[in-house]
Order: sequence, then C-alpha cells, then structure tokens
Amino acid sequence: MEEQIIKTEYSDVMQKSYIDYAMSVIVARALPDIRDGLKPVQRRTLYDMYELGIKYDRPYRKCARIVGDTMGKYHPHGDSSIYDALVVLAQDFKKGRTLVDGHGNFGSIEGDGAAAMRYTEARLEKITQEVYLADLDKDVVDFVPNFDETEKEPEVLPVKIPNLLVNGAEGIAVGMATSIPPHNLAEVVDAVKAYMNNNDISTEELMEYMPGPDFPTGGIVANKDELLAIYENGTGKIKVRGKVAFEKGKKGKDELVITEIPYTMVGANIGKFLNDVGSLVETKKTSDIVDISNQSSKEGIRIVLELKKNADPEKLLNLLYKKTKLEDTFGVNMLAVSDGRPEIMGLREIIRHHVDFQYVIAGRKYRTLLKKELDKKEIQEGLIKACDVIDLIIEMLRGSKNIKDAKDCLVNGNTEKIKFKTKQSEKMASQLRFTERQATAILEMRLYKLIGLEIEALIKEHSETLKNIEKYEDILNNRVSMSKVITKELDAVKKEFGKPRKTAIENAKEAVYEENKIVEQEVVFLMDRFGYAKTIDKSVYDRNKDAADSENRYVIPCMNTDRICVFTSTGRLHLMKVLDIPFGKLRDKGTPIDNLGNYDSREENVIYIDSLERVKESRILYATRQGMLKRVEGNEFDVAKRTVAATKLQDGDSVLFVGITLENEDIVLQTEKGIFLRYSAEEIPFKKKTAVGVRGIKLDALDFVENIYLMEQRTEKAVMYGDKEVLLHRLKVGKRDTRGVKVRLT
Repeated sequence: MEEQIIKTEYSDVMQKSYIDYAMSVIVARALPDIRDGLKPVQRRTLYDMYELGIKYDRPYRKCARIVGDTMGKYHPHGDSSIYDALVVLAQDFKKGRTLVDGHGNFGSIEGDGAAAMRYTEARLEKITQEVYLADLDKDVVDFVPNFDETEKEPEVLPVKIPNLLVNGAEGIAVGMATSIPPHNLAEVVDAVKAYMNNNDISTEELMEYMPGPDFPTGGIVANKDELLAIYENGTGKIKVRGKVAFEKGKKGKDELVITEIPYTMVGANIGKFLNDVGSLVETKKTSDIVDISNQSSKEGIRIVLELKKNADPEKLLNLLYKKTKLEDTFGVNMLAVSDGRPEIMGLREIIRHHVDFQYVIAGRKYRTLLKKELDKKEIQEGLIKACDVIDLIIEMLRGSKNIKDAKDCLVNGNTEKIKFKTKQSEKMASQLRFTERQATAILEMRLYKLIGLEIEALIKEHSETLKNIEKYEDILNNRVSMSKVITKELDAVKKEFGKPRKTAIENAKEAVYEENKIVEQEVVFLMDRFGYAKTIDKSVYDRNKDAADSENRYVIPCMNTDRICVFTSTGRLHLMKVLDIPFGKLRDKGTPIDNLGNYDSREENVIYIDSLERVKESRILYATRQGMLKRVEGNEFDVAKRTVAATKLQDGDSVLFVGITLENEDIVLQTEKGIFLRYSAEEIPFKKKTAVGVRGIKLDALDFVENIYLMEQRTEKAVMYGDKEVLLHRLKVGKRDTRGVKVRLT
C-alpha cells in the first residue's frame, strides 16, 4: 500500500481538534442534560448500581466495587472522577435530595474529604430507585453502546421530577460553566403541575409555587426582589446569608450564634470564616468579640461568638456580613445540554423541557404496556377458545406424531398427518384457526388449567386485560388522560419524598458598616538588619533618635495612613499598609517583614524600602547586575495591588539598586573586575516600570555590576575598592554605555 501524505493548514487542524475537544468536555463530561439533570458520570454510576442490584432495601456494597464496575463498563475516565461524583451524590449538605445512601465517612460540611473508596460502602436511595430509575425495563429511553460497544447504557434516565432544579448542578466546561442552586422538591412539583395546567404561565406565576432556592444548609436568601429577573434570564447573583441568633451565655455574656451557614460556605470556607473573624479582632476592626468556638456536630451547625459586655450586636453582625463569608453571593448560570447543545435557560424553559420529556417517557411506557396487554389478550382469548373445544384438541394431540403437526393443525387446520377417531372430529379440527402465539400457549398449557376455578380466573383476568387496554389506549390517544397520569405520579413523589423548606427568602436590609475613622498621626517605620519591622510614635523616635538610627537598617518617617514600598531583587514591588505593621515600643522586637508582605524571603532580597508618599514625589533609579538602567516616575508605583512587577528583567539578571535620584547628580558604576564608569544621571532615560531599561556600561565577559554610587556634582566622595581608596570625584566624567576606567589593586 502506497503512503499517502495529506497536506493541510496546521491552524485548521488545531481549530477542528480544539472544537472537538471542547464539545466533548461540554456534552460528555461537565454539563448536565436538561432531561434528567445529570452529568454522564452521575448517570452511569447510578445505572451501574441499578444493574448490580444495590437497591435501597438490600445490603450496602463497597464503593470500590461500584467505581470499578462503572469504569470498566461505562466511564473510562479514571476512578477518582467516578468516586468524587458518587461521594457528592451521598452528601446531604450539597444535594437537595441525596441519590446515594452512603455508609462510612463521606466527608463533612467543614470540608473534610471522604475516606478512600475501599473503606466506604453505598447503595441507592429509595427516591433514586423509584423516581430516577423506575420503568427502565419498559423501553422508556433509548439505550446506546458504551465506549467499547460491549455493553448498552441509557442515553438518559427516566427521571420523573426536574432533577436539574431539585438538586442543582455545578460544572466547568471549556469556555462555559453551569451553576444552578438546589430547590425544594415539593415546590418544584407544584410548579410543574401549574405549568401542565397552563402552558402560558409566566415565570412570576411559577414563582408563586416555587419562590426561590432551597439550600440544604438553610440560611437566608436576602434579595427576594431580584429573583424574578434571575429566573427569567437564567443568570444572576443570589445573595445568601447565614442564620444568626443572639443568646445569653453561661456567664451572662451575650453570644452571637450562627446556626445555619450560606451554601457557599460549605467546605473549607467555614475554616476561612473563622480565620477572617480572628483577623477582624487582630486588626482591631472590632473589639466586641472575646472568643470564637466552632461547636458544630451531627446535630447541625453551631458557631458561637462570645461578646464582651455592652457590645453592639447589630453593628457586629453588619461587620460580619461585610467582611466575612457570612454574607456571600451564589452566581447563577442555568446552563444545560439540550438536544446536544449547551443552552442557558430560565425557569419556565427548564420546566417546559422537563414536561415535554415526561410526555415522551409516558408515551413510550404506555405503548410498551399496551403491547404487552394486547399480547396477553391474544393468548387469553386463545386459551378461552381452546377450553371450549378442549376435547377436540386432546383428540388431535393424541393423534399427532409430533408438536409440529399439532401446531400446524391448530394454526392452519391441517389434519393430513393426524389420526382422528371420527370424521366429524377431523372436520372440526380442519376449521381451527389459532394464531402462532395462541397455539404455542395451548401446547404449553398444563392440565390443571382445565379446573373450573382456573377457567373462571382466566376469564376474569381477560376482563382485566381488556380494561387495561382501554385505559392505555385512552392515555395514549388523549393528552388530558396522560396529563392526569403524570400528575398522579408527581403527587405520589411529593407525598412520599417532599420535605419542608429550609431556606428563608426575604428582602433583607443592606448591611451597612462604617469603619471607625483613622486618626492621622506621624509614625516612624523601623526595620532592623534581621528584617524585623515595626512602627513607633514620632515623639518616641525623636527622644531616642541616635539609638533608633544605629540599631535599624531602615528608618522612615511616615503617616499611619501611608503605605510602605518594598522593592526586591526579583523586580517586584510589595506594598503594605502602615496600619498593618505592628505599632509598639522602641524595644519591641517587631514582625518579620516577609510575614507582612506577599513575598518569599527565600527567593527575594529587599533592595530598597521607602514610604509611598515619598516615592510618588520622586524619580526612582533602577539598576541591575547586568548593567541595565532606567529612571521611573514615582507615581507609577501608586497602584491598588499589594504586589506588582516594578521592572522587567532579562534572563539571569537581578535588581542591584533602587533609589531616589535628584537633580545634578552623577552616577558611578563599579563592576566586580574593578571597572569604574562615571557619568551624569541625566543620561539615563525615563522608562515605564514594565520596561527593561537601557545599557549603562559595556561589560566584559563574566563581569557584572557590583556597586552603584550616586553623588552630587562638584562634591567629594571616596569609596573603598579592596584595600584601595577610590576618589569618585576624581574619576573622569564619561558617557553612558562605555567601558569605563580600570582601577588596579596594589
């Protein structure tokens, strides 16, 4: 076979491949189907448990068995994704209705992970078996080949309720994400029934039945008036709050007790909330909290904040709403796969899709049931007819040589190969015209069926079959009858599995918190040679000026409202509020500067520190080991971020010097090999902080700039190079980007 080379544009191949990948993630992994509200991994896991017979009234089975079976048969994307999906389906603090009954450690609301799959067990919940997986044997959904075409799996589960609303959904695909909050099952059922009664019902009218989300953690939805727009468009932000009560403690102190948390706080955010409350106390944003304890247990959430006497609980609550996760937003994006395409839908569209799906399921179910009843009717009529001529049939059977001849006689009246006692019997047998199915049933019929009571039961059963046929035909031919059947099933689901609402929905007042105004005062920032920083009162510094100057590497007078700029060797600038730096006495040790900022002292060295107010009013000189120089206007460093890139560095380069330049200054560069170059600082151009700069000196191979000196013109300055004193003012003034003068050691 000759080799074929196909030439094509690389960009076209990449575009097609990426689109295929994106659609695979969107449709086959990350987003739920609008019909059953399940992602493929969830659907496959539940179906596998159904296939394995792990029902709600049977013993638990190891999760490792479920995961392995699911991966081997239906979902070849790794065991962790399957087990993670299984765990979430069993967590009652994440799902409106759990679909899996977990036995063992399935994680906690505080963010603890589930135990390994070899230790945990699971089985289906009753609701899953009766509402999600029922009727799979009645051809209600299509079955498709699995990944290797050795098994069949359902394309979608025949779920009787809008699972997309009841359990919500979260998923991140390529370029899109879905986020749907859970809702109350009973309210969702009422909304579906209302839509079935009136297809033109508005979203606002639907929300009279289903007013909003019902989170499993309870809490409060605080923006009721905005929910209509969210459910109309399918996108928006729901403001959620924890539920708080005020109690009297054992010692008579007031306690603020959080009994329900916002849904967004589930997991690690509970720990973050506790840390945030601690930070509010440490930073003196509040002094009303004496102690905080997490007393949560299996009975529920209970986070207790002990308050000092005469504390203002309302003011403190507003502070917690503003500064912590006690009030948060749940981003809604009702995105689901509909007809193979991702689509954002409002409440009405989701319910419409669900109802249409229910009519499809019901139609297929009752067509299957009708066919079974028609088959049953055919056999029953054959048996009843056979009982009327049973003597003739017995005579025919006794005269037959084999089953084939007997069956031919029953179906076609062929008597050639059968011996009869009389011609009359042969003539009557020739008139027999049973169907194939009836003939098979007659031949398989046992003699006890000829008992009188058995015949009566057969006639009664036939009567029931005729009633069922009439009923099923009415359901299939009359949409009103089908609606009644669907509604009856919904009522049964609501009655057995409906629960009271947990989440309150209201229009809460906006949390208003006014921070105490900071009284401006002069302070002095001190940092010693070990990197310990603190601020002290200006008057304390003035009284101990000599000691403070001699003991500290940086001494910077500033206002307490200012920020401190920390320039590092990696070209970064770290900004920290003076108020965040510990204020104390002169002899206090202070706090390591790297604990106050965002930088890592193992990777970055502090090159220069100053107050932002002084930096803004100055011109900053940057110099690197490779001799790159630039000047930057100081106001470029006035940014909102805590850490920014203050310069761009070439590969292998690092910042050597950062400092303020004045008018009429000369710069002297000294290299490791003793080359000195002096020229006017005016030759260094102004650049943006993101620029590399210009070359300040021509360096020999393996030579680097070691020191940089600034000196006012017409002034004297001497430095030591090795054991030799170099008079900088005696150096000849040169030009930037030249080689300089070699100073030889004696």
